[in-house]
Amino acid sequence: MGRKALENNYEIETHQHVPTGLLIKRLVRDNLRHYWPQLTLALFCMAIVSATTALSAYLMEPIVNDVFIAKNEDMLFWVSGAVLVTFIAKGFASYGQSVLMAFVGLRIVADNQTRLYRHLISMDLGFFHSISSGRLVSRFLIDVNHMRVAVSNALTGFGKDLMSLIALVAVMFIQDWELAAIAFFVFPVAIYPIVRLGRRTRKVTANTQEEMGLFTAILDQSFQGIRVVKAYGMEAYETSRVSVLVERIFKLTIKSARIRAASSPIMETLGGIAVAIVIMYGGYRVIHDNLDPGSFFSFITALLLAYEPMKRLANLNASLQEGLAGAQRLFALLDTESGIQERPAAKALSVPVAGTIKLDQVRFSYGSEDQPALKQIDMHIAAGKTVALVGPSGAGKSTILNLIPRFHDVDEGTITIDGMDVRDATFESLYANISLVSQEVTLFDDTVRANIAYGKLDASEEEITNATQHAAALDFIKELPHGFDTMVGERGLKLSGGQRQRLAIARAILKNAPILLLDEATSSLDTESERHVQDALDHLMKNRTTLVIAHRLSTIVDADIIYVIQDGRIIETGSHSELIAKGGAYDKLYALQFAAEAEDSISTEKG
Repeated sequence: MGRKALENNYEIETHQHVPTGLLIKRLVRDNLRHYWPQLTLALFCMAIVSATTALSAYLMEPIVNDVFIAKNEDMLFWVSGAVLVTFIAKGFASYGQSVLMAFVGLRIVADNQTRLYRHLISMDLGFFHSISSGRLVSRFLIDVNHMRVAVSNALTGFGKDLMSLIALVAVMFIQDWELAAIAFFVFPVAIYPIVRLGRRTRKVTANTQEEMGLFTAILDQSFQGIRVVKAYGMEAYETSRVSVLVERIFKLTIKSARIRAASSPIMETLGGIAVAIVIMYGGYRVIHDNLDPGSFFSFITALLLAYEPMKRLANLNASLQEGLAGAQRLFALLDTESGIQERPAAKALSVPVAGTIKLDQVRFSYGSEDQPALKQIDMHIAAGKTVALVGPSGAGKSTILNLIPRFHDVDEGTITIDGMDVRDATFESLYANISLVSQEVTLFDDTVRANIAYGKLDASEEEITNATQHAAALDFIKELPHGFDTMVGERGLKLSGGQRQRLAIARAILKNAPILLLDEATSSLDTESERHVQDALDHLMKNRTTLVIAHRLSTIVDADIIYVIQDGRIIETGSHSELIAKGGAYDKLYALQFAAEAEDSISTEKG
């Protein structure tokens, strides 16, 4: 699957409306079934809360009839004791239900965040090129949390609130079925508008979450590129972008609040009508001795107690739809498959890996078949040899490099290592035998030691020290505040470009893989550091298959073979001396760069 196809597929799945029933079924299957013991115990606690709530309403009958009207002193102790026990039981059951539901809800968040990260980290580079990191972060923080709230509210609503409502309705019908029928005659009228409000809530919430993802992306980009923002005086422009987006989020959020609040006047009005009718009719019957006061007050208490769970159940649909909007976005991401998959019958590369690499009629494009990045590339890299790729920017050099470890897959042709198609090799064996150092150095916000040992976590102190020494990094590491234990900062920002580059080279040296990919590995180094690192690389490249992309042609004059790439094709092949003798494209590139370096050297001496 190409990058463009992947992106389009993801967008379609995100914006399609998925039926509520299907989403709830998947929530239960993927998240709730693992926690049935906790949920069962929580439901038991909810049942106790519901029963004690109904009992507190029922107790109003003996309180009024036996204590206040009949003035039965013997009943005073028993009724008071029953009320105390009821409220104590309700308090402990409420505590248990709240803790258990919090546990289940937070476990759902933790499980889905881990599951989502495990899924995303296995995706191909094309996926990450098509979706900003800010949008992905919003899935972890916003969508998963919305889903947790939905699950917790739904279970609490359908558990405690629904059971409490049923128990209280039972008390009402026990006390007087006529009053109960009158009280609940008006509430079915509220179902239709509340369902409609829930659908609107889900749509608005989905749009809000999308805007929040964009907001996170803009924040990430502006903070990461703060040097460029300030250098070009674009603070006002970036502030304007953020302000517009914040205003859109505000409007969507307030719209969601209005929709959610709309259920309140509906329920308040209907509740007021029901209570007023009950008081009028019930009071009339009490006055004419058709209903005793205890039963009436017990009924009214049950009705008023039923009002709150009824309101929560009315709001439950809106809350549930908000969570389902997050769940739909999360599931869409989890269902997006990587464009590069390990084949079911994949095998490990033969051990030991010699490192012979062959590209046969390779064609590749970034989504657009009409504009291929590589066209019929044939290349042979013998084991233990050094091959260099040169050419203008955008010629396809880095693309060739990225195809070998399957960061992308070829559209046509094959790439083999020791005769095995890389698509038939397991990812583990492929990555274990390749080291990469690129011009875009990636360091993590960790210690110097941890960044060097990233590809070999069990490396000894001696191995790490030797690797840094060969990478010309040991001297500057010793001068850092805490040596190898110094934190390098986000993306290594506490270090200079040259220092970051040398740590990346040390990481590759430590991994000691038979295949070495160098994508302008010395581009960020000053002349002195480059000389030291180049010496280390020359030592490292011995007896290894090395593919080098070099900006400075002087660093690859000793390469066994040089391929000149232009417009996605190989236009010249040979050693440095052979290509110079041809007087072709490579000779012109070398002469042009040599003249530019000589001019820079003269300018430096004059300065």
